[in-house]
Amino acid sequence: MKTARLQSLDIVRGLTVAGMILVNNGYGGSFPMLQHASWNGLSVSDFVFPFFLFIMGVSLYLSLGKRGFKFTGQTFGKIVKRSVILLLIGVAINWFDMAIWGDGLSIWELRFWAVLQRIALCYFLVALFSLCGRPGLTLPLSVLLLVIYTVILVLGNGYSEVSSDNILYRVDESLFGDAHLYHKSAVDPEGLLSTISALVNTLLGFYCAKLFSREKELSDKIVSVFTLGSLLIVCGFLLNFFHPYNKHIWSPSFALVTSGSCALLLALTMKFVDKDHYDGVFSRIFKVFGSNALLLYVSSELMAIIFGRIGLSEFFYNTISSIIPMKEFVSLCYALLYVAMNFLIGYPLWKKRVYVKL
Repeated sequence: MKTARLQSLDIVRGLTVAGMILVNNGYGGSFPMLQHASWNGLSVSDFVFPFFLFIMGVSLYLSLGKRGFKFTGQTFGKIVKRSVILLLIGVAINWFDMAIWGDGLSIWELRFWAVLQRIALCYFLVALFSLCGRPGLTLPLSVLLLVIYTVILVLGNGYSEVSSDNILYRVDESLFGDAHLYHKSAVDPEGLLSTISALVNTLLGFYCAKLFSREKELSDKIVSVFTLGSLLIVCGFLLNFFHPYNKHIWSPSFALVTSGSCALLLALTMKFVDKDHYDGVFSRIFKVFGSNALLLYVSSELMAIIFGRIGLSEFFYNTISSIIPMKEFVSLCYALLYVAMNFLIGYPLWKKRVYVKL
């Protein structure tokens, strides 16, 4: 299977990583649209993580498709290695956050789940499915997972904001203990059961790549991705009437509408970048983030922890606030400054074509 490399993939991945860094580092009181919805609802910041999972699914199909989805010891070993390293990096970041504040020995309160851990789990399971299953079953499997998860939410009171009543919290608490969970929400937003729905984002990205890989002409690829995205958004919108968008529990409607939105973004980027050959400043900026996505995400997390501990976050925020009076704009400027700092880490690597991969 031969598919010409799509520059749009790197750009959308880079846009997503830059977006994750932006919304995760809005020091002070940021604009509501740059904050995650408090429970039911949808904000701009809610899109970035599911976008990354969708693009990861696209990349998985294109990568493993080159090998004909053949299960070999070498391929499986690489998948396990990447998954374990991602998982360990995620846990290490959580530990570092505790350690730098003097609680490094309090492993009994170490949070197990987080963004990288969910990425690792989704990567491993979808990669394993692609090698051991049939790629043609990707869409039926996605539907089945959403149906199963919907039943779990309905029977287990999954929309409850009372932790003790919510099956998502109860499962995580029984398996890992309350001390190891996220406590700023009724449920851990990267918990075990909600990963069922997050898997669908990755599977739909996988299916999206399968769909456009069948087309020979780039224009037809763009149409197929755009059509898929439109259908997914419509399905997610209709399901929202019965099961509202909710990132915390990764509701089925949330999985569908975010997957569809990412497909539309990918289609538009394919049109302007791959078809019309746009190569302006913004595409280059996002290529920097997309070429070393993992490195820059990890660097942003570690820097945020260090900046907070030594007072740099407060210093930069206060400096900006002395110039700009509105706290929302101050927070936005700080977040943009922080994104720029991480860009400066990634730019020389991109310029020298140094790509840090697992």
